[in-house]
Amino acid sequence: MQNDKIVVGLDIGTTKVCALVGRRNEFGKLEILGMGKALSEGVVRGIVSNIDKTVDAIKKAIRQAEEQSGINIGVVNVGIAGQHIKSLQHNGSITRQVTDNEITVEDVNRLTNDMYRLVTPPGSEIIHVMPQEYKVDYEEGIVDPVGMTGVRLEGDFHIITAQSNAINNINKCITRAGLEIDNLILEPLASCMSVLSDEEKEAGVALVDIGGGTTDLAIFKDNIIRHTAVLPFGGNIITSDIKQGCMVMQNQAEQLKVKFGKAIADEASENEIVSIPGLRDRTPKEISLKNLAYIIEARMEEIVELVYAEIVRSGFANSLAAGIVITGGGAQLQNLVQLVEYITGMDTRIGYPNEHLGRSKVDAVKSPMYATSVGLVLAGYQPIDQRDEHHVEVPQQEEYNRPIQQQQQPKSSGSSGGGSNLFQKLKGFLSDDIDNKQSY
Repeated sequence: MQNDKIVVGLDIGTTKVCALVGRRNEFGKLEILGMGKALSEGVVRGIVSNIDKTVDAIKKAIRQAEEQSGINIGVVNVGIAGQHIKSLQHNGSITRQVTDNEITVEDVNRLTNDMYRLVTPPGSEIIHVMPQEYKVDYEEGIVDPVGMTGVRLEGDFHIITAQSNAINNINKCITRAGLEIDNLILEPLASCMSVLSDEEKEAGVALVDIGGGTTDLAIFKDNIIRHTAVLPFGGNIITSDIKQGCMVMQNQAEQLKVKFGKAIADEASENEIVSIPGLRDRTPKEISLKNLAYIIEARMEEIVELVYAEIVRSGFANSLAAGIVITGGGAQLQNLVQLVEYITGMDTRIGYPNEHLGRSKVDAVKSPMYATSVGLVLAGYQPIDQRDEHHVEVPQQEEYNRPIQQQQQPKSSGSSGGGSNLFQKLKGFLSDDIDNKQSY
């Protein structure tokens, strides 16, 4: 039962490690049962740089999520990001033996699996193969070829690669934390699942996820993912600029950015001043909010210009009727929408992960900061490409993530009546008897 399946999303970010436990309710909406959060000190720009610190943060977040949800967590969907993420376009083809039979799901999967065998640069491996359009006997522009007849099946694919070392480090952290990975998902793709509507994907939209260490970009057109990129700049670099420009501590710079920061300096008042506690035996430091806004605007302009340059490079700059959707922790910066619209000339809105959320125990997940985490949970219920819904069976996780009170009872293969308990006892007796015979 899909409704009984419990999925856990684990976002290993630069600023935080977040674990979300979710389940689909009877209306098909996602119900968040619990959330765990820990400060991420072992991740730099989306890449694990300290295994031990990352493992500790994962354990802490998982423990909090378990306590709040009452679920024993064993399997997680994990996000991956970082500057090492690369994407490329590739064309592949297969020749079928029989002409009068229909093209089957197996034929499409065979073509897709061939893409995973592509030779990639040393030290990298393919994490996603996203079909664009297909050709059947040179007939172009086919979105889903299943059911058609033809000999030659071709496809254009968007292929996403990641560094093998980065993947191995994530695997190592998850394993040391006592967990298993069900799916490794590119973080901007997860964010898309939680904040974009089907109409936006159809019309053409660019999702910009501004995290702590990276800014992720994903472009959709005609409900198909067309371009992905990860830029090595995020909210942390703004904090560093404030730290240097205002001569304050790192945590003070972060608080200034969150509480008083504005993306457009003209919106800040010249008369407003914030007093920051000084170091020991030193007078408090006074900081003008106008100067603070100038520092933030300069860096934010640079990040938005890089994003826009990437959109132009993708070739879809003039095809995005739905404009830009900003999400991630950086999306909470005041006046950011106006700045993005001014630089890019495209309609812009903030993306909140409310589209698929039902009633939840945790209201905080409705913040753009948790868009990736919510998307990682959603990925347990639906494929990234909608065409896969009738092609691929969604893996079942309920054997791994189940309520704690149920795990303390003996697992039964049938109903919870007395017959199954007798079967369990008989099985245990037989296994003990076999063990005794082997010991002789």
